[in-house]
Amino acid sequence: KGCYNIANLFGDEIMWILMTLLALALITVLISYICFRMAFYNPPRRDTESFEAVLPPNETYAPYREQMRDLTIETRSFPYEPAQIKSFDGLTLLGKYYEYDPAAPMEIMFPGYRGLAERDLCGGVQRAFAVGHNVLLVDQRACGKCDGNIITFGIYERLDCMKWIDYAISRFGPDVKIVLSGVSMGSATVTMAAGMELPENVIGVVADSGYTSPKDIICKVISDMHLPPKLAWPFVKLGAKLFGHFDIEAASSMEAVKHAKVPIFFSHGEADDFVPCDMTKKLYEACASKKSIALIPGAGHGLCYLVQPEEYVAAIKKAF
Repeated sequence: KGCYNIANLFGDEIMWILMTLLALALITVLISYICFRMAFYNPPRRDTESFEAVLPPNETYAPYREQMRDLTIETRSFPYEPAQIKSFDGLTLLGKYYEYDPAAPMEIMFPGYRGLAERDLCGGVQRAFAVGHNVLLVDQRACGKCDGNIITFGIYERLDCMKWIDYAISRFGPDVKIVLSGVSMGSATVTMAAGMELPENVIGVVADSGYTSPKDIICKVISDMHLPPKLAWPFVKLGAKLFGHFDIEAASSMEAVKHAKVPIFFSHGEADDFVPCDMTKKLYEACASKKSIALIPGAGHGLCYLVQPEEYVAAIKKAF
């Protein structure tokens, strides 16, 4: 009887431990799912044709709101050729080709996090024409009218960038010269791609307002939310793995620029309160290839060109 009671006691303790572990596992998965939804999931988009009026609500953009809207609408008035590719994982990705001169180099432009190319890169086509470049303006996976609902902060987007390079060479010929250009997460996309094996067609990179790594920018945003990054980050990483099926630490701009072989032009607004300007300074210092940098006083996130358009154009002409 005594042995039976002891077995019962240990059985109850083991059951309590198992139930506790199960509860902790369920809580961990739930928190990870919430993190996944907040950071990586982008729900189905409504009609993007009306998005010229939906501009960032941040007061940083208030002085430029009318100009941004006008540039977006002007871009939509330009003639263009639709472009389309399939990503490595079967998503349909869309873009628009704007021609300045058939013989000119081409910029493939990538917008930011949950962004739209015509809005995030408003003035991008005009700026590219000013430096004598054609433009392939593309939306990122899970944004605009592209397929997908999962954003990976550059991890998969860098592979999409390689597909767009292949498209440009196939469509415009083996001699086409290509500049990879991006703002914010688009900057991370092109700098991460710069660390990969690029064809000789790629002659440079324009990296505007980019971050050093997905972890760095996500932890910065977590801190802005007055939450502890060291405690929250493991849940974010697990959420990406469990529900997004990707490793958020598989690549970073910081590591990529150490292996870059093409010239990179870095730019960042010194008044950027979203992606710290210091991140671009660190990328510039770590870059192994030919490099140049323009830090724009008074410019908020992604506003370098709008704040100093003439200086920005001159700096890009000098870089390439």
